[in-house]
Amino acid sequence: MSGFVLKLARQSAALTQEKLAEALGVDVTTVQGWESGRRPLSAVNAGDFLRLCGRLARLGAPASTGRHLREAIEADQVLSTGIAAASVWVDPDNHPLAASVHRWTITNLITWPILGKMPQHLHEFAPQTPRRGPTPVRPMLSSEERLRFFDHLLTVAERAQSTDEALLRRQAVYLLGFDGRPEVVDWLRAEWNRAGRSKMDHEDITGLLEARSASVALAAAGDSTHLHDFVDHMTDGPREVANLNYWAYWIGELGDEQTSDAFMLDADTRSWTGARLLQHLVNRLEPSSTHLPLNICTLHSLVASRPSLLNGRPAVRSSLAGVLARLASTDDLSRAERDQLAGLQYAVRIADR
Repeated sequence: MSGFVLKLARQSAALTQEKLAEALGVDVTTVQGWESGRRPLSAVNAGDFLRLCGRLARLGAPASTGRHLREAIEADQVLSTGIAAASVWVDPDNHPLAASVHRWTITNLITWPILGKMPQHLHEFAPQTPRRGPTPVRPMLSSEERLRFFDHLLTVAERAQSTDEALLRRQAVYLLGFDGRPEVVDWLRAEWNRAGRSKMDHEDITGLLEARSASVALAAAGDSTHLHDFVDHMTDGPREVANLNYWAYWIGELGDEQTSDAFMLDADTRSWTGARLLQHLVNRLEPSSTHLPLNICTLHSLVASRPSLLNGRPAVRSSLAGVLARLASTDDLSRAERDQLAGLQYAVRIADR
């Protein structure tokens, strides 16, 4: 991932490999090695890495290049750990999936070579140089590497059972939703039957997130039926707050990095405004989305918890009104979803009156 992101940054600054090498004072084979992955950026010392990021930005790449490269290195660590280990267990102290709670940017980088879909946040790297000959348009995994990676995730999900392994397990289960093998989908259904149907108390963030990961992973694999069941679990205040805190962190409204899921139980949500989350969810109210039940429920909870959020945002209200009208004309919504839809339409109508 990091080599490909480096190439995107270089191209966005209208630089050839030779020009970048000259600007950095290194041999062109060094730049070629970075971009191909033969010389992993993760092996570059911290000082040289910071110098590389700063030089790219001064040469015309986006100012966010350093952040994108750091996230890509983290995604590389997840993929390389899984591919190297395959079905072998890796202790949580040494596993990148146990180091921090991932945001959508890192997750989309991890799944880029699997889904073939360029992460949206990388679209700011607009290439300014023509391609020279046939070159890969995205990072690639061989079929063997893909199998080794998913076999490792399954090993982690099956063996991680203790409290201090909860984050590792949850994030592995989520990524298993992109596997697609029938036996893995069956495993995810069994995981839902274990986690999703068990009784959870208000302080059981682990149980709630295990159920969430299983239902979201199944939806990613094409089975959205259990996502409706999970949404039914979020009918009380503490669980709705936990879900909102999760989303706020996921899209970056909560700035601090988190090393466990405990922050989601914080009942005081004033540390984030909800403005970015509002736009994020409005953009994802697609009738064809496998995650639509969760997106509608979360948006309804967000607007209900912040009644003034729609005030002063006529463009967002107009966009939301159009999306809600399209959803209302579909036949696939449950009764609960239609009630949430009606509540959102009412909130749009009374905003800024």
